Order: sequence, then C-alpha cells, then structure tokens
Amino acid sequence: MANYSRRNFLKTGLAAAALAGAGSFPLRAARETATDWVTLGKSGIKVTRLAFGTGTASGRVQRELGQEQFTRLVRYAYDNGVRFFETAEAYGDMHRMLGTALKGIPRDSYRLMSKVTTREGVNPMEKIDELRKLANTEYFDIMLLHWQHAATWPTDSARWQDGILEAQEKHAVIGHGASVHGLPALRQVPANKWLQVAMIRMNHKGKAMDAEDYMTSGLGNVSEVTTHVKEARQSGMGVISMKLAGEGTFTNREDRQAAMRYAFRNAGVDCVTVGYKSPAEIDEAIENLNLALA
Repeated sequence: MANYSRRNFLKTGLAAAALAGAGSFPLRAARETATDWVTLGKSGIKVTRLAFGTGTASGRVQRELGQEQFTRLVRYAYDNGVRFFETAEAYGDMHRMLGTALKGIPRDSYRLMSKVTTREGVNPMEKIDELRKLANTEYFDIMLLHWQHAATWPTDSARWQDGILEAQEKHAVIGHGASVHGLPALRQVPANKWLQVAMIRMNHKGKAMDAEDYMTSGLGNVSEVTTHVKEARQSGMGVISMKLAGEGTFTNREDRQAAMRYAFRNAGVDCVTVGYKSPAEIDEAIENLNLALA
C-alpha cells in the first residue's frame, strides 16, 4: 500500500460503500404524467393518457372557435404533448376542421379516433371512407360505434361491426370499439368479445353518467359504472372515459380535479378525453391529470 495514499483509499472506500448502500433501496418508478403513451388493452394501440375532444355540446363549442383559432388550439395541445385527438360523425364539421388543423404534422406522431353513427341504410365502408377524406387521413387509429344505448346493441350493430372489420382489413382502421350510454347498454360491454376499446362516461358525482334510462336528466349510478369499467379492463379492453367535467357543469376546479382523480384512482381508466376551447383549459387538464397520477 506504499504507493496508494490514504486519501485515495478513503475515496475508493466511500464510493464502494455508497454503491453497496444504493442496492438496499428500491429504485423509484418514473412518475406517470398526462402525456405518457399508454396501451389501450388488447387493441395494442398506444395513445396519450389525455386526449383532445372535439364534441363539447356536440362540437358546437369547438366549431364556434372558427378554423384559425381551432387550429391554434390543436397545435398548442400537440406542442404540449397531447397527441390523441377524437371526433365523431355526429359533431358536425369537426372531421374537416380537425383534418385541417393537423395538416402537415407527421401522421405517425399522433393518434386519431372517430365515432360512426350506426344508421340503417348506410354502407359502413363508404361512410368510413367519407370520414377519412373529411379528416384528411389515410386511416383512423380507432373507430367506435357511437352512442350505443340499448341492451341489444351487440346484435343491433352487427352489420356495422362487420363493416369496421372490413375497414381494418383494408387498413383504413387500426382498432375498434364502442361508446355506450345507459346501464342496459353498458352491462353488455365487459363480456363482449368484439370490443377492443370502450368509451364510458365517468366522474365522481354521476353527472351525465349512465342510469337505467339512458336519457335521464338525473344522476347516473357511479358505483355500477365503476364496476363495469373494472370488469372491462380485466377482460383486456382499453377504457377511455368522457364527461369528466359533468358535461360542462363542473364550474369549479375542485370538482374537475376530483373527477380526474376518481377516473384514474377509483375506476382505473386508461385514458380520458376532454373538450377544450382555450389553451388555459388544456394547461389545467394536464395539471389536473398529473395531480391525479401523483
């Protein structure tokens, strides 16, 4: 040890002790955030945990922004990490407006979901092609059957289910699912073998949530809805929740934060979609979800 100084010995010993000690503490998992990419169950599709919804008041709020302001809002969300955008045939002109807003952004850098109205006398493949052209996209990452509200929806919509599968074979759609309204419809979700993704209304107060009557103006059954969300997740389904702000009735931030906490901590959803009309609302939703995950 003649050529090895006491200082070097102490430095080496302390470093070794530090490394040994570090092994006795578990490594802390990376903190989850609103803009993380998560996989929606057996669909295998990755989306950001927070989505950009375009259906506030059936899209009226977003349409009234006008294209220029709406485009700025979409780009603001994208630049801040929200890379999942959703719309529906029933939202008026929103497919076209969203396609215009996303024009020029690399298609593989975001996910796009649409919801189709399951009308009689309409060719599903033709309708999906029409919506793709309006949205200026070669494909939808997810296509949902919109507003399924009867207990018999799994058989009533069989023609549309087959149409979406045909669109998947042609690579016009990647994954599929349904949005449901009312407990009779929701009860059919967990055991449904066709579904990959379910869109389910969720908040802590039951406002604009599922009840026996899908058209009720009263409160939904939060406990039963939560049970079916958990069952759906256990079956391998991805779950996206909506109505986090009680259809716009939660005017104080405490309720909006509580709804976000409930969706993730109690119900255990994968993803939430929120409609916005300003950058401040996007900032708040990101912060609220980050707090819910903390």
